[in-house]
Amino acid sequence: MTAIAANTSQTTVAVIGGGPAGLMAAEQLAQAGYTVEVFDAMPSVARKFLLAGIGGMNITHSEDYAQFVQRYGKASATLRPWLDDFTPDTLRSWIHDLGINTFVGTSGRVFPTDMKAAPLLRAWLHRLRTQGVSFHPRHRWIGWEQNNTGNAADQSWVFNTPEGDIERRFKAVVLALGGASWQRLGSDGRWCPWLSAAGVAVAPLVPSNCGFEVAWSAFIKERFGGTPIKHIALALTDADGNRWGKTGEFVVTEYGIEGSLVYALSAPLRDLILLGDNKRPPRLLLDWLPNSSHEQILAKLQQPRKGLSFASVLRKKLNLPAITGTLLRECCPQLDNNDAVAVAKAIKAMPIQPYATRPIDEAISSAGGVVLDAVTPQLMLKQLPGVFVAGEMLDWEAPTGGYLLTACFATGKRAGIGAVEWLQNTPA
Repeated sequence: MTAIAANTSQTTVAVIGGGPAGLMAAEQLAQAGYTVEVFDAMPSVARKFLLAGIGGMNITHSEDYAQFVQRYGKASATLRPWLDDFTPDTLRSWIHDLGINTFVGTSGRVFPTDMKAAPLLRAWLHRLRTQGVSFHPRHRWIGWEQNNTGNAADQSWVFNTPEGDIERRFKAVVLALGGASWQRLGSDGRWCPWLSAAGVAVAPLVPSNCGFEVAWSAFIKERFGGTPIKHIALALTDADGNRWGKTGEFVVTEYGIEGSLVYALSAPLRDLILLGDNKRPPRLLLDWLPNSSHEQILAKLQQPRKGLSFASVLRKKLNLPAITGTLLRECCPQLDNNDAVAVAKAIKAMPIQPYATRPIDEAISSAGGVVLDAVTPQLMLKQLPGVFVAGEMLDWEAPTGGYLLTACFATGKRAGIGAVEWLQNTPA
């Protein structure tokens, strides 16, 4: 690898990755008086942030904070100190300081008043520029000139640019390159082998908040692909015997299942699929009538049919959609439509068997990345002093609902402050 241009100045701090985590880290460094340069592979920063805001910018959540922290699952305890420093309330105040108002929706989710990400980003970038932060679009980090593992200042950071490869050195670096979902917006996971080669423990990147593939019949694909299923519940039992259950809605697609209710269970379902236990294949249980008991459903099914077909019984007596009977036949092929007890049982627990996740590039987010034991409490890589990591590069995941963004902001702040503290305690 040959750099065609070089800059050996070590007075600058670099932030590589211009999403919410990287920009938040840059803000902490600039406020502390450091010269900060932000490098991003795309023509402009925060593209995923902007796209996520098109349908309504869900920035965080207003639920009880103790419950909020638990949304991060196995990573909750580790993330807690960073979230404590940048809680949902703190995040809202920070947004208000940018001149953007917020409100709490009926679901408890928090949005900017105009529901858009662009005004917030414009105000933030303006503030960063007034603080002296400079931006370098179309600068893709492509590794080190030499894969040494010394301090950040000892690394020769190489970027691919429209003018060719350039080599830079920095006093400290914050990496905020994202995971591997929505690659066209810049998160492609190319950084994984470079950090692994430097001795950093990196868990494989896998889809999170994703759809799943189901072996539907041709009839389901052709007749019902794209059909939403509402007011139902899904449940599963994970590999540790824990039961997960949520109510809501999802969509039957040509390839399988997709939607908010599926995303809510995607982590334990994905882990079951990755476990690959043929004796216990992953299985979701669909409850068509979560507000009705088995006995109530059975009572209606045992009423005289008066010539009604099975499909008509489901529709008229139980108010179920047309797709119900078809899916019952698909998922319970041995079901006797005349056996009211068996039908009631199937309505309360119809099995769906996904066999794979959709590709990671289609996922809303990703899990995996730099394992949390590989960083200090200040989010510095233990193997690379002076190099800090934030956002989805770290091995945590969360459901949709503002949790993803909040943790990106919080880890970005912690990484930025960590870099400031490290610089202040490191001899020039």
